Amino acid sequence: MTGSDAVPRRRARAGGRAVRRAERTRSAVGQVSAIIRRIPVFEVLDTEALEIIEHNAETILEEVGIDFRDDPEVLAMWRDAGAQVDGERVRMPRGLARSLARTAPARFTQHARNPARSVEIGGATTVFAPVYGPPFVHDLENGRRYATLEDFRNFVKLAWLSPGLHHSGGTVCEPVDLPVNKRHLDMLYAHMRLSDKPMMGSVTAPERAADSIEMVRLLFGAGPDETRTMLISLINANSPMTWDATMIGALKTYARSNQAVMISPFILSGAMSPVTVAGTLAQTLAEALAGIAFSQLCRPGAPVVFGSFASSISMQSGAPTFGTPEPALVLFGCAQLARRLGVPFRSGGSLAGSKLPDAQAAYESANTLLPTVLAGVNFVLHAAGWLEGGLVSSYEKFVMDADQLAMMRSLLEGVDVSETGQAMDAIREVGPGAHFLGCTHTQAHFETAFFRSSIADNGTFEQWQAEGSRDAATRASALVKRLLGDYEAPPIDPAVDEALRDYIARRKASFPDSNI
Repeated sequence: MTGSDAVPRRRARAGGRAVRRAERTRSAVGQVSAIIRRIPVFEVLDTEALEIIEHNAETILEEVGIDFRDDPEVLAMWRDAGAQVDGERVRMPRGLARSLARTAPARFTQHARNPARSVEIGGATTVFAPVYGPPFVHDLENGRRYATLEDFRNFVKLAWLSPGLHHSGGTVCEPVDLPVNKRHLDMLYAHMRLSDKPMMGSVTAPERAADSIEMVRLLFGAGPDETRTMLISLINANSPMTWDATMIGALKTYARSNQAVMISPFILSGAMSPVTVAGTLAQTLAEALAGIAFSQLCRPGAPVVFGSFASSISMQSGAPTFGTPEPALVLFGCAQLARRLGVPFRSGGSLAGSKLPDAQAAYESANTLLPTVLAGVNFVLHAAGWLEGGLVSSYEKFVMDADQLAMMRSLLEGVDVSETGQAMDAIREVGPGAHFLGCTHTQAHFETAFFRSSIADNGTFEQWQAEGSRDAATRASALVKRLLGDYEAPPIDPAVDEALRDYIARRKASFPDSNI
């Protein structure tokens, strides 16, 4: 073969690979069921260590106390439950919070408008949800900029198209081109119209939580008694040891309607908790226990998730760091504490402090994601797209992370020891000194035998060079464009769509724009 012949043929092969990869991407949209773990969890604490941390958490609740700010109803509810209330400080007798938490379910189903996409949260399942909260977005062509509603819609589309993601998430980016007090309506509608995966509700004010519930009732046609859990929402503690009125107000709204809440202390260790793993674990458990117990005061049996977001900080600059050993140990420990408490657990993700979807981002994300899946986390927020310490939703990193999430299914499903998995027929057929490429077993399974990345390049150097010598981020950028170009919205009942649009219009007209 001459040099002039080689490149066109390589390009032809490359084009065929691109077509097959696109077909796999499109056909995989339906494969979104939550992962069922079939390998053991990894644990870092023995029984004695767990009991020490649980004892210390009870001491925090009893002696130090938790502040519940600016909500007299909450303080009255705690007083009636047997806690000591001094101003806004609530001190709980040893064992009170744990006793109240016993009514929380060990697992529950979050329903999606497409029943095939409903997910069970708890037990042996792992649910991946995208990045949450960044005010900025980034892509290779336009760089870093404030997020808009169009960006928000794009990320919802990418989440729906990603087989590695089982959930549409919530604030996948913050559309700052809309008024603060009304943007939740457009964000919720984007999740409802552009995806049929389960979603998260708004928590930035109790009335926005109420809007979320009303809109999901319209979407599902559910009655006021709410026999189904259709929303899950993120309720962050204002660490250290404080719950503010905004978060608790949203918690009350959701729990009383049987909608799920993730009670999540948000901790940068060294600034918002002690610098030690054991100290951070005790404080996290105390804050989470207080929130979980209060959810059960609102409605016994309300679905609730023990959440933990813990990162270390640079003691030189004060900036948060990701992918480091200490937060991984906190994650492992909190997962064990949640299992002992008997509730689902949320943590982890694909976290990175890097400013670009580069090697630092990949290493830090991998060092967060692997502990996440090995620890047995049930609900994984920030699983795709997180960049720059959570300030940025990255288009390229979103699809790169989603690719890795799809791979985690293969890991968590463990080893197939069925007759097919044992492959003794292949070993007998091939025998000594031959190869397995052409045997019957290999031919029957070659398309599904190993995980195949939609991002990684595993061709020869010459093939890579002929395709433009593109790095992973550049290949991811091309995939984003192809996915968004091929996107088609899942069908929705026109009457439901009209009802949602009418509700949004009436709500927006009922109060003036505000940026608070």
